[in-house]
Amino acid sequence: MESAEFETDLSLFKYDNLEQLPPEYRDLGEDERTERIESALDTLGDDVVILGHNYQRREIVEHADFIGDSYQLSKEAANADADYVIFGGVTFMAESADIITDDDQSVILPSMEASCPMAGMAEALQVDAAWAELTAETDANVVPITYMNSYADLKAFCAEQGGLVCTSSNAHEAFEYAFEQGDKVLFLPDKHLGENTAHRLGLEDEIVEWDPWDPDSKDASKAVENDIILWDGYCQVHERFRESHIEQVREEYDDANVIVHPECRREVVEAADEAGSTARICEVVEEADPGDTWAIGTEIHLTHHLQRWHPEVNVVPLCGEACMDCNAMRQIDPNYLAWVLEELVEGRERNVIEVAPEEKELAQVALDRMIEI
Repeated sequence: MESAEFETDLSLFKYDNLEQLPPEYRDLGEDERTERIESALDTLGDDVVILGHNYQRREIVEHADFIGDSYQLSKEAANADADYVIFGGVTFMAESADIITDDDQSVILPSMEASCPMAGMAEALQVDAAWAELTAETDANVVPITYMNSYADLKAFCAEQGGLVCTSSNAHEAFEYAFEQGDKVLFLPDKHLGENTAHRLGLEDEIVEWDPWDPDSKDASKAVENDIILWDGYCQVHERFRESHIEQVREEYDDANVIVHPECRREVVEAADEAGSTARICEVVEEADPGDTWAIGTEIHLTHHLQRWHPEVNVVPLCGEACMDCNAMRQIDPNYLAWVLEELVEGRERNVIEVAPEEKELAQVALDRMIEI
């Protein structure tokens, strides 16, 4: 099997030309900022669409045209006629939007610091080296699957090797597709989603982890004896949750129901009442009876949104504020939103995310395969 042939680079250097917030925007108060944002939006009209991920703070989502998870938002951008797509999310999300939107649409990420740590745990160059090691040790057909939470070049790599992309909602279907096409799966970058998916399919005995950071622990010949090779990556927010948090919330609320994201550790998912994507978490709270208690095991800002949107339901965080905060999402400061909008009013595009044409084409193949299943 051949490894990736297209040129790529470490994510650290891909967007080093993105700009910092000018000093004059750093001390804006909320009232002035809100007024300036609304004024800019009135001027731009239908030329701009704002996407707010579920994990963004209130000051971002209150200006968003669409609120949701990453791929859902990318689809909304593709369906919009807007010339400018401002993505309140992290880098890989803006890349996904650029992949599926028209070439004449510009995707803007307000802050250059909004880079998902989990996506950075599986760089395409690093995966390419591991792929060479693993495939050299077996004649079996290994099919790579990358979670949506990855950079465009890794999505392109998976497409090139016959693999595909998945979301947290359809990971099990992606696994089934991969086993129909081949003999083994390399899943990355989230080992917890991979493990939870393997359990769902009754394949938990076929798992091995591949730690790219520890050369002494890797043995490609032993790894390929297993059917599911999990890349040792994880979400820094969801990995913080522990089974003890569920025990504590059940002690505090006798009638507590617990839903967690499938990026959580296996024992946390097992202890919860349900595991699901951000869309599923929202759906569960929407369908809850008044007075029900739901403890939410995901990023804190979604919990806060659900508390505001559904005051009739007792929505509580599964652990404290510090435990659940995503530092990468927090980098989309609302002052950045004011800045990029006012720059667009003046005819200047700031912090545009552009995926290289060859990467875009291949990444679209990986997404198309996901859509087919």
